[in-house]
Amino acid sequence: MENIFFVSLGCDKNLVDSEMMLGLLREHGFELVSSEEDADVIVVNTCSFICDARDESIETLIEMGQLKAEGRCKVLIAAGCLAQRYKDDILREMPEVDAVIGTASFQHIAEVVKKTLSGEKTAQFDDLSLLPEPDAGRVISAGGYSDYLKIAEGCDKRCTYCIIPSLRGNYRSYPMEYLLSQAEELAGQGIRELNLVAQETTVYGTDIYGKKMLPELLEKLSGIEGISWIRILYCYPEEITDELLRTMSRLPKVCHYLDLPIQHASDRILRMMGRRTNQADIRAVIGRIREFMPDAAIRTTLISGFPGETDEDFRELKDFVREMRFERLGVFAYSQEDGTPAAAMPDQVEESLRAKRREELMLLQQGIAFSNAENMAGRTMDVMIDGRIPEDGVYIGRTYMDAPGVDGCVFIEYNGELISGDIVSVQITGAREYDLIGRLAEDDLPELT
Repeated sequence: MENIFFVSLGCDKNLVDSEMMLGLLREHGFELVSSEEDADVIVVNTCSFICDARDESIETLIEMGQLKAEGRCKVLIAAGCLAQRYKDDILREMPEVDAVIGTASFQHIAEVVKKTLSGEKTAQFDDLSLLPEPDAGRVISAGGYSDYLKIAEGCDKRCTYCIIPSLRGNYRSYPMEYLLSQAEELAGQGIRELNLVAQETTVYGTDIYGKKMLPELLEKLSGIEGISWIRILYCYPEEITDELLRTMSRLPKVCHYLDLPIQHASDRILRMMGRRTNQADIRAVIGRIREFMPDAAIRTTLISGFPGETDEDFRELKDFVREMRFERLGVFAYSQEDGTPAAAMPDQVEESLRAKRREELMLLQQGIAFSNAENMAGRTMDVMIDGRIPEDGVYIGRTYMDAPGVDGCVFIEYNGELISGDIVSVQITGAREYDLIGRLAEDDLPELT
């Protein structure tokens, strides 16, 4: 049977789709390989969220196409968001691509591969109202002990800058029994940290159960043996309830961490973005989070240079960031995406100014983050081990305040043996910019948790 090489681009939700496809391919007898040089079939799961992601996806397809022309590869397949958005353009302008698969169709990956190997050009696009539920195990690719559980697909919010609803469809929750089965399977494969993801996690269940079911899902996931940490990502501020915060504060396995994308702090810009909160609302929800969980780590994302953003709007945003002192913060320069209402708005901000404002925000946050890290000295915290740097004699880990792949880490001075996925007690001794430095706490030296 032919060898398959997979490239997964973009967000962690895309990664879940990739792992599902890998599981389906393995179940159908294909051999999964780690080098494109050894592949008979290359699948690129693409991203098209913003301009940079789109360019990366196109460049990767071109690169893999050249490899196909020169090497053993027989088939090149484009899946995911870029394929959904530009299927006709890809098939017309990239003859090296043999098949395209839409975002709601990844469960057909094995069938598509077989068709293309027989010489048939294929396009597979199911209705975006459908919810893919492939009946196959996942191939874990995110680290072996930490992975993502996608609890819903699509989005109903319709922010004016965002292309996602047209690529992923309306919001559809996965049934709870399906998610619990997946989580059990992941735990059985050694996963200790579950990161819950969706375009929006906070409204989970409203479409199929008639009410927000994230608190109940957290309760049930907490009962799964082997899972130590549960982290919630992509929480819209207007959907956070006291019930959710109460549940998070009560369940020991649920990290006191919330990814709360607010995008801006100017009420005028928030209205133009189609957001459903104003600055007062955002302040109120942050206050409630701090009230229920004083040790909460709040991550947020912002957009700089949205159409019509004035110097005053930007000053208001900077003042808000300075006051809130978010534990974690990322900034995207606005990307003018065809087909979105924002793309047709007047007063588009020059690209250079969007980038300049992004840098200003990141520099402001850098000072806050460095100060926050220095203030951690003296604390003793649970840390999940991510790996080791042998030449430096240190281990790398993360606290509950650090989501994998996006936040900081802890460098741990220890000469003994630790295993990735172990959770150990670490005394923080200092900081190195965004990252922390520590050593194993005395009470954890004899026996690891």
